[in-house]
Amino acid sequence: MDSSAKKILDKLKTKKFDPVYLLQGEETYYIDLISNYIEEHALSEPEKGFNQVIVYGKDASMATILTHARRFPMMAERQVVIVREAQDIPDLNKETGSKLLLDYLSKPSPTTVLVLCHKHKTLDKRRELGKKAEQLSVSATFKKPYDNQLSEFVLSYVKEKKYSIEDSAAQVLAEYVGNDLNRLTNEVDKILISHDAKDTITTTEVMAKVGISREYNIFELQKALINKDWMQAAKISNYFEANPKKNPVIPIVAFLYSFFSKVLAAHSVSDRTSQGLTSALKISPYASKDYLAALQRYPQPKALEIISLLRQADLKLKGVNSGSEDEGQILKELVFRLMV
Repeated sequence: MDSSAKKILDKLKTKKFDPVYLLQGEETYYIDLISNYIEEHALSEPEKGFNQVIVYGKDASMATILTHARRFPMMAERQVVIVREAQDIPDLNKETGSKLLLDYLSKPSPTTVLVLCHKHKTLDKRRELGKKAEQLSVSATFKKPYDNQLSEFVLSYVKEKKYSIEDSAAQVLAEYVGNDLNRLTNEVDKILISHDAKDTITTTEVMAKVGISREYNIFELQKALINKDWMQAAKISNYFEANPKKNPVIPIVAFLYSFFSKVLAAHSVSDRTSQGLTSALKISPYASKDYLAALQRYPQPKALEIISLLRQADLKLKGVNSGSEDEGQILKELVFRLMV
């Protein structure tokens, strides 16, 4: 878990609520996690009717939001005002709206918990509001996690739910879903619904439940390319060509581009041990063995050529100089040229 989110949640769990929370950044998972916790736990169910207000930024001016914040709670210790999508408040970045918020932050109501969920970006720190807001509130900025942090996130999330998962299964799930933590936790939750808590979640189970073909999938294709297993690569390419709806080629090319870009970068790393590559490439220790194998089979000039081939294939798939080739043919030719 993100350290800033953990610090805030740990304090909230002791029933200590601050007057203003400014939650912002690209990673929306932690913004939702904290704001949802406050929504669920700051007030009892009977208190919520009169003392909990949830508004959306696009529907409320700053003056309206702060009018809610300045009200006194009714028959409760506090009231809660949660602003979802606060980045859409019409006058947030205008002089009038930002001044109103700064004035409030300087002297917030002690009986109100105001939560500003500013998603996908941060306040402009070139402006006075952006410079001072973090100092006048409990503030946290959440960035998208690095690829090497994702499998650890899955392991931690599953453990928190009182389940266990194989390291390889967590890695496959992380690579398949990517760094959208909301989607990643949703996929884990889907697996847990029908999983017996006493059994460890396996790679096979992950593949089956998130819709990855057990035998022919992008991970198997990547493995075949790393090992230069011509027969397996041909089988998978033929399968993808026969099932284009289940296996669109553009995401496959993007996935391989990401992998081989890191292989190319690995050639410039002085410490080419598992630990060295994990640190330099920001990958998981589990994935480092694939990069070590690829370094042996794909020298730097070939890695450079592969990057060029993947770019050419991407352009063809988007209609540039594609001629009469369909997606399947482009992929099969690409796989052949990657391995020669």
